[in-house]
Amino acid sequence: MAKRGGYPGGMMPGNMNNLMKQAQRMQRQMEEGQKELETKEFTAAAGGGAVEVTVSGKKEVVRVKLSEEVVDPEDIEMLQDLIVAATNEALRKAEEASSALMGKMTGGLGGGFPF
Repeated sequence: MAKRGGYPGGMMPGNMNNLMKQAQRMQRQMEEGQKELETKEFTAAAGGGAVEVTVSGKKEVVRVKLSEEVVDPEDIEMLQDLIVAATNEALRKAEEASSALMGKMTGGLGGGFPF
């Protein structure tokens, strides 16, 4: 029986080069997208706007804005809860933007790779 020629895995060299170029292009796009995302800010409010927190695309708190009426020395716990709520919502917005970027870059492939 004669052995047929071919390439391991059935992949032609030209196809492999194209695949590598696509992967490199995708990596560049993801890096550019990540840099752009890091420059954005995400703001969320709690307590009807009494507390506003802004986070960066790097998921770092950039700014906390408090309305005077929410600063009550008798009720520090409420203020703390509002700050936590606004911060978590702003971070959720930043995470959504990051996930949307990844989805856009991978074309919805996600993490379904077998390795």
